[in-house]
Amino acid sequence: MRGDFSRITFRPGKHYSAVLAQQGRVQLDADGNEQQAIQAHLSRTLATDVIGPHAGPAGELGFEIRYDAGGDPPDLTIGGGRYYVDGILCDADRPVPLAPVQADPGKGTPSEDNPLWTYWTQPDGYLDPERESDQLPPAPFLAYLKVWERLVTAVEDPDIQETALGAALPDTAARLRVVWQVLPLRAGGGFDPPYDLSAERLRVAFDDWVTGRTRPAAWLAVRAQQPPRTDEDPCIVHPEARYRGPENQLYRIEVHQGGAAGPATFVWSRENGSVIFPIREIDGVWVTLGSLGRDDKLDLHVGDWTEVVDDASASRGEPAPLLQVVELDVAGRRVQLSGEPGPDTGHLAARHPYLRRWDHRAAGTRGAPGIVEGALQLAEGSWIDLEDGVQVWFATGGSYRPGDYWVVAARTRDGDVEWPRDTAGIPLLAPPHGPRYHYAPLAWIPSDGPATDLRHAFGPLAYPIEHPPGNGH
Repeated sequence: MRGDFSRITFRPGKHYSAVLAQQGRVQLDADGNEQQAIQAHLSRTLATDVIGPHAGPAGELGFEIRYDAGGDPPDLTIGGGRYYVDGILCDADRPVPLAPVQADPGKGTPSEDNPLWTYWTQPDGYLDPERESDQLPPAPFLAYLKVWERLVTAVEDPDIQETALGAALPDTAARLRVVWQVLPLRAGGGFDPPYDLSAERLRVAFDDWVTGRTRPAAWLAVRAQQPPRTDEDPCIVHPEARYRGPENQLYRIEVHQGGAAGPATFVWSRENGSVIFPIREIDGVWVTLGSLGRDDKLDLHVGDWTEVVDDASASRGEPAPLLQVVELDVAGRRVQLSGEPGPDTGHLAARHPYLRRWDHRAAGTRGAPGIVEGALQLAEGSWIDLEDGVQVWFATGGSYRPGDYWVVAARTRDGDVEWPRDTAGIPLLAPPHGPRYHYAPLAWIPSDGPATDLRHAFGPLAYPIEHPPGNGH
């Protein structure tokens, strides 16, 4: 999550069940956020323990898949209802649009004419029939559900803003939104359909594919190391401090281009990637913004590396090209970028486009990697300098996925970073902190014959008093 947080403190291994406020104490965003994370962890663990890794209520069982091979292009129909994946509730019901007061009630609503989602219209798919990679493969294939949570700010959903706070519309709390996508899975790439195409065998093969996909494949360690010649630094930082930054920060290290070390690249932000600017218009390399930031620390400067993001690119999880700020027009709230954003991203206001700032433009100091297409070249087996004494170490043999990230808090009080260490004080390697994706099989689409439903259903735990179970009724 790229929110503007002081720290992210929830650790399932600590087994905390609640956060308790104490009178007269300072309250931090991390405390409230940890309480929400604890509650979500408890409720989703309970749901998974009771109903299993994935299932839906029998009376409202969602995500029934039907294949339309004769469509142009072929399509899937997604049935309405609810489904739980690792305890996360997914709702496939299509919302009924509000009709204008002049509408004729007898003519119905658009939702009544087309009440179901399809593969091409699903709300967070943003699929393009012209893209070959988005096309449904020829049968046979498996349709599955991919689920995760996405942080949403007032930039991406203006309804979050409270207009009573004034014309400046200050940013307040963010939201977490459950995102789901129905996607096809063809044979190969780790998924091998069994010879016996029974529902149970197909579920086992899918679980094997999920295990390989979710197993950690990259590891990182972070430390703060005192830069050389710090005794000549006239600033007020403690002379023995290893972290030399002037302010408390929450660093985010994120994989940009995936693959093995070498072609893989990464970016980093000292603000957890939360510095974003709403886009009003894109005209070639000039981008008009809704604002240029709240202060000098959170605004844009010439030389900053940025990326253009919108709802579609965020949902698709595709790395955007990194573009550098070349010129600022402060009066016009415009920035000139080093290249033109792609034609598919940032041009539609309905998709809430924004410009995200990264902070790795200081690369080029001792130990820092080179820049490749705006990102930093990922090297394994050595300490890489970021800034102010913060260093990262990528373990050898990693396989990196775009969007994988780690976060670490840096504090001026102790001049160090908050990262787990062994008893000798050596930083420990950790898998990516996110994003967390969850998967469930929905249907096997054969080359001929009916689809095989792979969903699970559960019934209610309650029953009528006059007809308890086991009494012959």
